[in-house]
Amino acid sequence: MGAESWAGIAPTIVSLFFLYPMVKDHIPFQLRNYVATLFHKVLSFFNPYAVITIQEYRAEYWQRDELYTAAQAYLSSACSSLACKLKAELSQDSDTPLVTIDNYEEVPDTFKGVKVWWYACMQSNKFYRLTFHKRHRNLIEGEYLKHILKQGRDVTLRRRQRRLFTNSPSSKWYGYRSSVWSHVAFEHPATFDTIAMDPEKKREIIDDLVTFREGKEYYKQIGKAWKRGYLLYGPPGTGKSTMIAAIANFMEYDVYDLELTAVKTNTELRKIFIETTGKSIIVIEDIDCSLDLTGKRKEKKKEKDDDEKESKKLPGMEEKEENSKLTLSGLLNFIDGLWSACGGERIVIFTTNHLEKLDPALIRRGRMDMHIELSYCTFEAFKVLAKNYLRVEKHDLFDTIQTLLGEVNMTPADVAEGLMLKKSRNKDAGACLENLIKVIEVAKEEAKRKAELEELAAKQKEEKSKEEAKQKEEKSNEEAKQKEEKSNEEAKIEEKELATTVDGIN
Repeated sequence: MGAESWAGIAPTIVSLFFLYPMVKDHIPFQLRNYVATLFHKVLSFFNPYAVITIQEYRAEYWQRDELYTAAQAYLSSACSSLACKLKAELSQDSDTPLVTIDNYEEVPDTFKGVKVWWYACMQSNKFYRLTFHKRHRNLIEGEYLKHILKQGRDVTLRRRQRRLFTNSPSSKWYGYRSSVWSHVAFEHPATFDTIAMDPEKKREIIDDLVTFREGKEYYKQIGKAWKRGYLLYGPPGTGKSTMIAAIANFMEYDVYDLELTAVKTNTELRKIFIETTGKSIIVIEDIDCSLDLTGKRKEKKKEKDDDEKESKKLPGMEEKEENSKLTLSGLLNFIDGLWSACGGERIVIFTTNHLEKLDPALIRRGRMDMHIELSYCTFEAFKVLAKNYLRVEKHDLFDTIQTLLGEVNMTPADVAEGLMLKKSRNKDAGACLENLIKVIEVAKEEAKRKAELEELAAKQKEEKSKEEAKQKEEKSNEEAKQKEEKSNEEAKIEEKELATTVDGIN
């Protein structure tokens, strides 16, 4: 009976499909809308599938929807191999073409045993249409869309062209296409494999970075902002900037090179911070030289002759701005105060050549969580350089170099320069190592000569100090003797005056 009923209804529905276009112009607008709505409801009742449409742009402010971008990246990674029609495009912030499904193409996907279908429309109004069975609606809305967002973000981060930012002066923050940060492509080739450092210390740093990168839930559990501070200190030429580049390449983070001398107030520093993104490294190099952050700022000395000062100005030279009002308290709040919790997965790195000059409050644990000393070149560091520059891991001259490096302090930069022979490209590893030995021996002689001069200067200073002390003592004794003679003379005069007074009375 049911089959016979459907057999009678089917021709009627087909007839309505053909008749409706001919009679719709004679049907009132309100009735036509009612019929269309009723028709869609009937179709939805019999259709077991649900559809989610992801538009390219959001309704407000005509901004690109992040879910659309994530879906595009996800389909490129997970489903493009199943499509017959593909398209490739290169975004502004990427150095890898994005290959994804083309217009009117449909591809399947599976999530936790549930099959879904993606349909792409790449016309003027671009969108993706996700189709799935209604009984899986909770799974799709609750988990699958979050999965798409996470996986899409990861794909976008892997494909993007990483950038090196520098902060602009506040005078350039406003206006057409102005920005707090300006950037270039970050293409530094340094890696941990190429850094001249003790392998154990290198492994310790890598393990700490991996722990931080995988520690989102842990930081949330202990109630701390998801950030990490590193202090790199050591003599010039020991590879502090190279270490920053290696960390950025290992973590695949952007780098924000913060120039504190361009920051005038704590408010500007906060604005600069909130304009940074997650998965980034904020760097302040030579922080001991950037600003006086002791909390007791010294006023600059005024010129004695204002007329002379004005005469030295070039035509068109602008007046100097007021002294920076950035304070140590503002910087500390930037590192681990309330503002440090804005966003997540950030690394803050300070570098300095003089650790003793920094305020202890600035570098304590919790702000600078890990202190990394980059010192003079050791033999283990030299072996890394020899492998990188000469492609040798063993050589007869290694023992001589090991002995020499134990007798003189040389930075990895100086050792690397010694391994490079510029006059001829045909020199073998032995010639380069012999050249390095000569360089180290020269440095050793210079260090010895410098030590002798310093010893001589110290001896002369000591002798001068003794001579000055002797002269001071003689002068003090002379002054004491003169004072004593003067006192005796005054006593004799007083005694004579007293005797004269007594004789007068008698």
